[in-house]
Amino acid sequence: MNAKEKQTEFIKSYLKPKLKENGFRTSGNNWWKLNDNFFILINLQNSQWNSKDELSFCFNMGVGLTEKMIDIKKKKPTYFDLATQLREDSYLSESRIKHKYRQDGWLGYSITDKTDLSDFTSELSMDFEKDILPKLIALESIEDCLNFYEKFDFLGNTLKMQVEKLKIKNE
Repeated sequence: MNAKEKQTEFIKSYLKPKLKENGFRTSGNNWWKLNDNFFILINLQNSQWNSKDELSFCFNMGVGLTEKMIDIKKKKPTYFDLATQLREDSYLSESRIKHKYRQDGWLGYSITDKTDLSDFTSELSMDFEKDILPKLIALESIEDCLNFYEKFDFLGNTLKMQVEKLKIKNE
């Protein structure tokens, strides 16, 4: 298998089922979970420099307000609907920021035609099951979102301002 085929297999055999098991819907490289007045989104972004034998990708993640979605009728949020746009490393514990498939943080994850797919899946499953998903799934209310994202100054403030604007608008 080449790198692209390995990535496709990883998505099909691990990522999609794991996210579905946790209540996420999918369309292309986007997975989202709708709550009453906000949503959680995970977006897989491939590097523009990828080849079939070597590739890198990252995950853009965050929350957005349902009322601010561009296409509210379809209830299908996109990356551009997010109030908090963070990469996966913002959700990883210190010990998981770097490992054999995450060498350069800005590149996210790397796969080559020599990558052991089982080992790669095992490493990423640790990232998702121990760090990323528990943090995202714990976001059950707007208050939870505000509390979690306040440590990310600019994005936390962006979310807070959007929430305050909607409260004023809906009063």
